[in-house]
This record gives sequence, C-alpha cells and structure tokens, in this order.
Amino acid sequence: MTQSSRLPGWTRGHVLAHLARNADALVNVLEGRPMYVSGEARDADIERDAPRPLDVQLADVRESAERLRAAGAVPADWSRTVELRNGVTDRAERVPFRRWVEVELHHVDLGIGYELEDLPADFTEREIAFLADRFAGHPDVPPTELSAADGRTWTTGGGAAGDPVGVAGTAADLLGWLAGRRDGSALTVKGGALPSLPPL
Repeated sequence: MTQSSRLPGWTRGHVLAHLARNADALVNVLEGRPMYVSGEARDADIERDAPRPLDVQLADVRESAERLRAAGAVPADWSRTVELRNGVTDRAERVPFRRWVEVELHHVDLGIGYELEDLPADFTEREIAFLADRFAGHPDVPPTELSAADGRTWTTGGGAAGDPVGVAGTAADLLGWLAGRRDGSALTVKGGALPSLPPL
C-alpha cells in the first residue's frame, strides 16, 4: 500500500485509511458527537493506518461502512442540522451524499484505473451542482457559467468583481476542475481567464 496515490503526499494506503476513518467520523456526526476529536487526531489516525496490508485495509473499509450504514438505519430526524469538520454544518439528510462523494472521488484518487469519466452520471451531475453552490458568491470567484457538452448548465461564483466568465467542457472535466482533480486545461473559457478556485 506504499504506492503513490493521485493526492500529493498520500499513498494508496493513506486514501483507504481515510475512507475508513471518514465512515467512523460520519457515525460520530449522526450520533451527535464531534466528527473528529481534533484535526491532529484525524491526521494521526490516517498516518497510523496507512501502512497496513491491503486485506486489512479493505476489511476496515467494509466494516466501517457497515457501522455507518447501521447508524444511518436508526430512526432519526433527518431534517436536523449536524456539524461536520471545521465548523461546517449541513442537514443530516445530506450526509449520505457527502459519503458518496468521499467514496467516488477517492476511488479516482487511488489511481487504479477508475477515472472521472467512469463516475455514475447522476453522481457527476449532483456533485457539479453541489460544488457550484459551494463556490456561489465566493469573494475570490467571478460570476461563472458552467456548460457541459450535453447542454446542462450551472452558475457559480459572483462574489468577485469582473465580467461573467463562461467555462465549457465535458461533465467529467468540469467536475475535475471544480473538485481540484484536474487543472482545467481541457476546458474552453470565454470572457476571461479560467477562474482560480479556492481549495475545498
């Protein structure tokens, strides 16, 4: 598990360890506890678990996913507000989608042949919309209209001064740029330079 992943400074073992610990962290969220004890503890847990053999890693990913599934099966008010990492809040009903994002994007990050183009179409559309909403009104992002090759559009940015910018490309390339997985060089930009997006 020491092979490099596509995430700077992380091996594939780091990615799998993060996926397992993220599932446990989301159990904490659903049960009303802090997502992580601290940022330092989160990072230390990933470093501790990263060197484990593949069979141990996969067993941990599966078992932690089952713990999250069980926590999600408990009757609860899914409209309630929950607190995630770094003070971010969201509705409990959006936690499953956030987990889906972790699983799909980190599957790509492993660098084992699963690409952004292989993501389920409904996931790609939802994640583009989610990230477009996240950057909407951001003070460093100019008004930006995103256009996929199949005609779908989204708007984002708008907090920075400047004329509207149009960014077009395949849904996979748009998602890759928004999610920090691609540099946007495959996109077509009109009305200005490709906006520089803040880190997620």
